[in-house]
Amino acid sequence: MSIIPFHDRDGVIWFDGEMVPWRDAKIHVLTHGLHYGSCVFEGERVYNGRVFKLTEHSERLVKSAELLGFRIPYTVAEIDKATNDTVKAAGLTNAYVRPVAWRGSEMMGVSAQANTIHLAIAVWEWPSYFSPELRMKGIALQWSKWRRPAPDTAPTASKAAGLYMICTMSKHAAENEGFQDALMLDYRGQVAEATGANVFIIKDGVIHTPIPDCFLDGITRRTVIDLAKRRGYQVVERAIFPEELKGATEVFLTGTAAEVTPVGRIGDLTFTPGEITRTLMTDYDALVNGRLEGMRAAE
Repeated sequence: MSIIPFHDRDGVIWFDGEMVPWRDAKIHVLTHGLHYGSCVFEGERVYNGRVFKLTEHSERLVKSAELLGFRIPYTVAEIDKATNDTVKAAGLTNAYVRPVAWRGSEMMGVSAQANTIHLAIAVWEWPSYFSPELRMKGIALQWSKWRRPAPDTAPTASKAAGLYMICTMSKHAAENEGFQDALMLDYRGQVAEATGANVFIIKDGVIHTPIPDCFLDGITRRTVIDLAKRRGYQVVERAIFPEELKGATEVFLTGTAAEVTPVGRIGDLTFTPGEITRTLMTDYDALVNGRLEGMRAAE
């Protein structure tokens, strides 16, 4: 399978207020965001030409930057417009969107008070994160040796680039062992999340999910909780310990990229995607594609 590198593609990228040819959207090697992790981003999906829950994503991007101590020089409304303009320029009806904001290169050191804040938005075609066959079977997760940090040691409510370093390390280790992803514990030893998605377990017909007090409260996570409640399912947000997974009948992940993805294996434990997981997969697909009555598919 040939891979098209992301630095060498056709199209345009919205960059600091202008549409820039894709290959010209460059930053300097001494950019603060690269060296010190002062960078935040979002992952968004385009369905039928519209970005799902765009404003929620733009709001979270702005909030993430504030948590890292910098202000994006655009309002939420301006970011929404720039995103829609970029989607239109890309000419794609189903795609992935990556807004990213970072400190520039005026100062190079831990302190970067005078650095310019930049914002870029790219859109590209991206199919389902996992193949349809694998999703229906359920993906395999390995336990990660890395743990999500405590909220007083890192800005855990921010979608900050630096917080994903241990996610990349965890996912690489899992893939090298034949798994598709990794499940991470938090600093207390409680179940937290996968490397880029929230986790839900089903026991006795009740849906349980960890409290997002030291990891990201995903927009897809909140959406699926709403969908589950509409169906009359009971959803319990609580501390979940690893040994409790032995009594689960179904497990699934949620995220912008993952959407609703069943889990078939976690370490030595196996699960079978069941009725609740399949129902929520169907409902989520209907929602994002504008087929679910009574709920807005996009903002």
